[in-house]
Amino acid sequence: MLHTKAPHIEEAAGEALQRAHLLGEPQCISIVEHIDDMDAFQFFHAGGSVDLHRTFWQSADNDLTMVGIGRASQLYAERTDRFQEVQRLWQKLMDNAVVYDDYQKKGTGLTALGGFSFDPEESDDHLWGSFPDSQMTIPAFMLTKVGGAAYLTMNVLIFPEDHLKQIVHQLLDQRETLMKSEGFEAAFPVVTGREEAAPAQWKETVKKATEDIKNGKISKVVLAREIRLKFQDAVQAASVIKELADSQPNSYIFAFESRGDYFVGATPERLAKLENRRLVSTCLAGTTPRGATSEEDEALGLELLNDPKNRQEHQFVVDMIKDAVEACSSNVSIPDVPVLYPLKNLQHLYTPVTAVLDEGYTLLDVVEKLHPTPALGGMPQQEAVSYIRKHEQLNRGWYAGPVGWFDAKNNGEFAVAIRSALIQQDQASLFAGCGVVEDSDPQAEYEETAVKLKPMLTVLGGL
Repeated sequence: MLHTKAPHIEEAAGEALQRAHLLGEPQCISIVEHIDDMDAFQFFHAGGSVDLHRTFWQSADNDLTMVGIGRASQLYAERTDRFQEVQRLWQKLMDNAVVYDDYQKKGTGLTALGGFSFDPEESDDHLWGSFPDSQMTIPAFMLTKVGGAAYLTMNVLIFPEDHLKQIVHQLLDQRETLMKSEGFEAAFPVVTGREEAAPAQWKETVKKATEDIKNGKISKVVLAREIRLKFQDAVQAASVIKELADSQPNSYIFAFESRGDYFVGATPERLAKLENRRLVSTCLAGTTPRGATSEEDEALGLELLNDPKNRQEHQFVVDMIKDAVEACSSNVSIPDVPVLYPLKNLQHLYTPVTAVLDEGYTLLDVVEKLHPTPALGGMPQQEAVSYIRKHEQLNRGWYAGPVGWFDAKNNGEFAVAIRSALIQQDQASLFAGCGVVEDSDPQAEYEETAVKLKPMLTVLGGL
């Protein structure tokens, strides 16, 4: 991958076309320009008139927002070694790319956004037919807001048979459409139907899991359930994303559009972040509601900090993440005890993990080692995933899978796709799960998942 100063788009595309002819394979160009500030939600909405494949990412720290429109390229892999295959395809793309970027900010230039399913061995389900086992998209256009500034990246894959003027005309025409973005009128969903997927059966599954844990088959398992909503009209994704960002300020806000379906959510759970070889992961497990008053809130938090069941669940996560991070990093630092991590509706036990990633490893190596953590799967890892595959009454698809981004400058971040929903025109499936150990009470776990469903239910009008 070559970095150079930005020429005019026609010059850059012309040079890429010459290389494509010479080498006999497609060449990628990436051009970054500094632009005036733009509203990210408006940009996302305007992108619907350019290409019905859009991506959105806003970090929990609110220091980075990326909005992708269209597809310059996509990285797919299925089942076995999917993380390594995506990494191989990414490296090949970079080897045949020229990046024109004078700014070198994270999340600009050649950047891939997307995710992976929770379990590639799950049986196929028509509900997730638009989302393959893994899909990382290099957008044709990407708005990046970082460090108080805004940048527009244009990515294009040039093939030997392409026509230069046609490519340039299309890019400039689409750019003009996006840059003329003048806002959108929010359209809030109107719910006409709501259905819980077999709640009684789900509680029975939790009860059976506690018995299997007592009998030593597994140590812990996370079980998820689903709520389905029906709407009066097709849901406008931009409105949902904006409402999530406004109502869940300490969460990662994400949206991935694929073949007309949207997977959206507001998750508090970082899986791994990499910047300048500095690796950060998060242990987030153990949950209680927020209180109606500050006194009640403090009492609930103190109860959570001293609750044996939640502390045990949290320690499972800490131990697993520690082992995974130490396998590919040095200078690993983990506090001895958790603290509280407050959100609008919930508070969690939280332990940060920091390290320096060893040479030879990538962010996807770390994601592969961490996924799924005990907070999303259980313990032991493979036995818990097999248990979920056999007993859970839904196909998780991308729910509870890793979603995020990485760029050609070795920056990136993945979160765990919880507090999320799959939106399909005028219907949506919402998901929430809980950690089951031997003394778990099915009704209490059911009520915990109900609280976890609130953020998505609220923005979708389902409460």
